[in-house]
Amino acid sequence: MSTTSTEQTRTEKDSMGPMPVPADVLYGASTQRAVLNFPISGRPVPGDVIRAFGALKAACAHVNHKLGKLDEGRMNAIVAACTEIEQGLPQRGGLARHFPVDIFQTGSGTSTNMNANEVIANLVCLHKGKPIGSSKDANYLEKGGVHPNDHVNMGQSSNDTFPTAMHIAAAVSITRKLLPAIGKIKANLEEKARKWDHIVKIGRTHLQDATPIRLGQEFSGYAAQMQHAEERLHRSLHVLSELALGGTAVGTGINTHPRFASMVAAELMHKTGIHFREAANHFEAQHTRDAIVGASGNLRTVAVSLSKIANDIRWLGCGPRCGIGELKLPAVQPGSSIMPGKVNPVICEAAIMVCCQVIGNDQAITLGGFGGVGSLLDLNVAMPMMIANLLDSIDLLAGACNVFTDNLLLGLEPDEKRCAELIEGSLAMCTSLVPAIGYDRAAALAYEAYKQGKTVRQLALEQKLLPEAELNRLLDPMSMTRPSED
Repeated sequence: MSTTSTEQTRTEKDSMGPMPVPADVLYGASTQRAVLNFPISGRPVPGDVIRAFGALKAACAHVNHKLGKLDEGRMNAIVAACTEIEQGLPQRGGLARHFPVDIFQTGSGTSTNMNANEVIANLVCLHKGKPIGSSKDANYLEKGGVHPNDHVNMGQSSNDTFPTAMHIAAAVSITRKLLPAIGKIKANLEEKARKWDHIVKIGRTHLQDATPIRLGQEFSGYAAQMQHAEERLHRSLHVLSELALGGTAVGTGINTHPRFASMVAAELMHKTGIHFREAANHFEAQHTRDAIVGASGNLRTVAVSLSKIANDIRWLGCGPRCGIGELKLPAVQPGSSIMPGKVNPVICEAAIMVCCQVIGNDQAITLGGFGGVGSLLDLNVAMPMMIANLLDSIDLLAGACNVFTDNLLLGLEPDEKRCAELIEGSLAMCTSLVPAIGYDRAAALAYEAYKQGKTVRQLALEQKLLPEAELNRLLDPMSMTRPSED
């Protein structure tokens, strides 16, 4: 072991020769070269991708053993190492120390694939009581040692493992994080739609008074947006479940067994419960990242839906005395350092900022998949950036939906008195009189009521346009929300 002025190192070798590596890390020479080559953002490849690599490499080891290519001892050693990675390497200082390669690296993710291979091989060394870095020692390998390329990467290429890990990470994150959060917000909105269906309020189009609507009807629309969000995510899962593994370098499957990919997909499906399957066309699966672009597009739509709900609620709660004030938002924190008693719609604002970020992430992902930018002939070369942004969007949306439900929707209440006051004062009430008195007379009534500062009902009674009973029937706000029942 050699010593530098700042840290102890050991020397490892790769195809380019020897490389000093920090003595206590589990990665090797290839990873260290990437660390030195890409000191760009200080943001390593997301942990969800690394854990996906752990699951993938374990499945590959199982299958290579079943195919008679890997002995049982090496298989067990690789699987044990992968299990530690999936658990986050808690006894080894965490994932970050041992998976330091920047997001902005080689666009195929080769550095991260080799990082995984090296860490797994070195974990096997430790499990066997051998020093880190022994994985390329001939004597050790003859006695059942594990080589990062020959054994851990058997039948694989970075060009098919990284896109496979992308899909695993994205599908698992959507399934375990985002779908439950969307389901929770949807259930709460559905409950409010039922509970508040008796409350009639004024509708608004162009931010101007319109015909009446029930508060439950508005919230049923929000709930339906989240229902569609679930459906969009399930469509994304169907596409993400296709795995590129088995295509190796360019999609032809050189140096791998013809049954390898389908068997690995079956292993992963058994492990995760997600219906992973071998790609129908390996050239599409490796040369493009359309599945990631499509999933991001669906996340963008979910963000747009959430922004609509959050913005409507903050509008309906604005005031509380000098605005609309039909909803009473829970007071979660003081709203101003200078205005005592002010409370702001901070949860809505936080959710909308998340939506802005998701839309920005989607733009980067789209460009990453764009022909001539990220997708070049037989490989996409923007994959680490694309998956980092996709996982960021999934995490942000899941967090925003959970906070929106827990800190806003659960405490949200209607102001029924305010709803009734506003609807009676609205000039749009005259719309229901059109069938009885005609459009022009109804419009004139609205203009005159506005001019005199009276309600439509007051002025219509004064002018005796219709018998009082008929007028009250036509101006019943609830009936205006159920025209099909007339």
